[in-house]
This record gives sequence, structure tokens and C-alpha cells, in this order.
Amino acid sequence: MTDKKFELVDRATERKAQLPVRNGTIGPSVVDISALNKDLGVFTFDPGFGLTAATESRITYIDGDAGTLLYRGFPIEQLAEKSSFMECAYLLLLSELPSRKQLEEFTSNIRYHTMLNETLLRFFNGFHHNAHPMAMVSAVVASMSAFYHDTMDIYNPRHREIFAHRIIAKIPTIAAAAHKHSLGQPFVYPRNDLDYCSNMLHMLFAVPCEPYQVDPIASQALDLLFILHADHEQNASTSTVRLAGSTGANPYAAISAGVSALWGPAHGGANEAVLAMLEQIGTVDNIPKYLDMAKDKSSHFRLMGFGHRVYKNFDPRAKIIREMCHKVLARLGRSDNPLFELALRLEEIALKDEYFVSRKLYPNVDFYSGVIYSAIGIPRSMFTVMFAIARTVGWVAHWQEMISDPGMRIGRPRQLYTGATKRDYTEITKRS
Repeated sequence: MTDKKFELVDRATERKAQLPVRNGTIGPSVVDISALNKDLGVFTFDPGFGLTAATESRITYIDGDAGTLLYRGFPIEQLAEKSSFMECAYLLLLSELPSRKQLEEFTSNIRYHTMLNETLLRFFNGFHHNAHPMAMVSAVVASMSAFYHDTMDIYNPRHREIFAHRIIAKIPTIAAAAHKHSLGQPFVYPRNDLDYCSNMLHMLFAVPCEPYQVDPIASQALDLLFILHADHEQNASTSTVRLAGSTGANPYAAISAGVSALWGPAHGGANEAVLAMLEQIGTVDNIPKYLDMAKDKSSHFRLMGFGHRVYKNFDPRAKIIREMCHKVLARLGRSDNPLFELALRLEEIALKDEYFVSRKLYPNVDFYSGVIYSAIGIPRSMFTVMFAIARTVGWVAHWQEMISDPGMRIGRPRQLYTGATKRDYTEITKRS
């Protein structure tokens, strides 16, 4: 808190409001408007909450103009180069990088919880074979509260820790089971001798009738994607988890709400939309035509995977993932795929087009992640599910931060009402 204050005056009534300014460690200051309604009888109006700081957090910092992303103060570039997803999970949950022993203990705790209760596993048989995997994952995560109700006291630190380990461990198993159900294949049990991402790939692609060898490049690419997607400040799904959790709902319900919010094409479903766009463009020869359509305000065509709501510069995650994208395409021998060739050519042309460069519409993380997922054999219907696996760590970190805050209050946005004023009920026989 600083001594600086804004004073607002209602000239009609001469009422005044003193609004103190609060400073964070880095980034823009915020104006505390908590007294605004009491002093002036008004609310603020901010559709989409793009200018509203709804909470105080110590987890992730973004500077969209500078293209900066920090997890607990550590630049994403350093973590992507030197860390692992499990180490980043520890960092986001516990605030500091672990020692070797701490990381081994944390990883061991995660592995301990990877299996699903067989009754829960049979829950998948109630879904239609062509149900979207996100629908299954959301439902199954919510149903976990029926199995683990003995460790769901949200005010018990040990219960919160068990929940964190349990959901991070089981979300890949749930995701893989959803995929296998869609294929009509047997569920594949987790292998605790494999690392987190290798185990994920094994459960997705292995079958009981023959051995399966995890491709190390695919595992490395998946680990990098999970690091880059682990958290992203107060985005729509994280805010949904916080809002649901602020009611005191069990943590599985809150995470399930986050999964559902992530499903939207404007959020986690964007990488799925990128592949659909590439298929629509069809060939390299069609790129100029579609770029012209993207520039035409009367056209309904949108260039998916370019630009970002927060980043007004190059998405720092995209810079990192771009190199991995090219590496995966080259090492897995799929660079001759017309869709991938089209994606790389579109990237090249758009980065040289003054229209997109001047508006800073650079390829974002969704543009490259969809291409990588497709290259390692993950079907498009599973793209957002993979995002959910990674983002679960961030959701849990934010949920824990909120629940442990003694000043936590239930989320309750307000509105500007523009409907009918008070009117009297008319009997149905008297209505014309």
C-alpha cells in the first residue's frame, strides 16, 4: 500500500471517494475500489474483467507488452531450457525450486496416486463411444469427490496436499482412459517406472497385444508443452476455478469447472481450431487468398493461432515452442506432411506481412502446439485434454493460494442492469 490516492467526486451530490493505490512487486499498480459503492453508490463497469485485478497472487506474472512470463519469478525461457514439468509443478505449488531429494519425494508422491479406482474406471462405459474426451474428463474429475470424500476438508493443509498429488497424478490416467474409450480399446494402466510424460504417451498409445516403446523426442516435446501450459495467471479457466472454489465447493468440483471453461475455442480449444483452419486453407497456393480474407473486416475467416489477448508482442512461449516444433517435425520424419508444410509456410509468410507485423499478430503457443500434438500422433479431439493436464498444476496452485488466504471471500461480480423497471403482474386472461 502507498500513500497515493485517487479522489473521485460526484459533482451532483458533492460526495467523495478516496481510492488508495496498491503496488505489486512488479507490474502495474491497482486502484482499490472497495469503498466506491459505499462512498458514491456506484460500481465499476469492465466487461470481460480485462482491467480488473480480482485477486492478489504470488504465482505467475505476465507483461504482455514486453513478452514476459514468470513462474514464481523464474523466466519461462530458463525453465523451458533447464527444468522439467515435475520440477515446475513443485515450483508452482510450493513457491521454490526443489532440492534433488525434494523433487524425488514429490515425484514419488505423484506416482503413488496414478491408478484409478476400478469403479471409477468403469464410469467411462456409461459414455457414448463418440463422446468428446473433454466431456468425459470434466465429468470424471467431478465424480472423484465421490471416491475421496474422506480427504476433502479444504481447510486442512494435509488434505489439500493429498488432493494436489492425487489430481496431478490421475488426470493423465483419466485423459488416456477417455481416449481409449473413444477408440474402443482396452484401458492401459499407468507404469510408475516411467516419467510423467512418457507414462502419458504409454497410456495413450500402448495396447496389451504388443510392446510399445515411447519415443524420447515425443516425450521431450510433451514435457516442454506441459511446462509452457502449466500456468498463465488469471485466465478464464483459472478464474473459473477460483470462482467455483471461493464458494467452498470441493476441489474436484472446482477443477472440473476449470476443465469445462478451458474447452472453449477462444481458450484451450484454440490449438484444435488451428488445425481446422489449416485444413480449410488446404494448400500453400491458397495462403495469399486466406490472408487477404483475414484482413477483410467483412469476412468471417479468422487466422487462428495468431495474436494473443494479453501479449502485445511475440508470445514468449511461442518463441520456445517454435524450435521444438521444427525439431519434432524433422526427427519424427513427418516434415513431408502437407499440413505441417502448410503451417510452416503460413508462419513464414505471415511473419513477413506488414499487416500482421504492424498489429503484432505473431504466431502464438496454440499455433505450434497443435502441430506438435498432431506430429506425435495425438488426435485433434485430445488437444484440449492435453492442455488441461498441464494446466491442472496451475489450477491447483491458484486454488491452494486462494483457500489458504484468511481474507478469502466468495466471488460475486456485479452488473449494470438495463432490463425492465418494476411492473405489475397481469392475469393471463387480461393479456392481449
